[in-house]
Amino acid sequence: MKRIVIAVLSTISGLVLLFSYPTSTNRSVTADAAPVAGTGTTTGAAATGTAAAPAAAAPAAAAAAAAKSGTFTGATAQTRWGPVQVQIVVANGKITSADAVQYPNGNGNDQRINSYAIPVLNGEAVTASSAKIDMVSGATVTSDGYLQSLQTAIDKAFAK
Repeated sequence: MKRIVIAVLSTISGLVLLFSYPTSTNRSVTADAAPVAGTGTTTGAAATGTAAAPAAAAPAAAAAAAAKSGTFTGATAQTRWGPVQVQIVVANGKITSADAVQYPNGNGNDQRINSYAIPVLNGEAVTASSAKIDMVSGATVTSDGYLQSLQTAIDKAFAK
């Protein structure tokens, strides 16, 4: 009987811990003291008055029309191992370049992990042209900070 009670309580404790684990959607990003604003201008697609796109393409066309071309720097995401900040270059509503301008590199382990993780994350961001990219295994903390900062850079680039 004692073993059954311990097993049940352990299972309940495990489930509580599992469901209380914070995900990337509920973490906060701190704003920079002096954020770098977008340097571009609005694309001419919105001003030309072209015919409306089909219903399926309307969201993509609207996003491209609202996009700015230029360089946009995301907010600095404070992580357990240090700050992470991403800068993107947008042209015609598409991310053409992504670069982590700030990331943890204070010790050999950070340098080893991020020398692999940062190029992977940069490439994924350009390929996806969004913040919906996979995290890099073994660099979870940096990946999480990268995604947070990337999203704020994208928000600046595609703000209405």
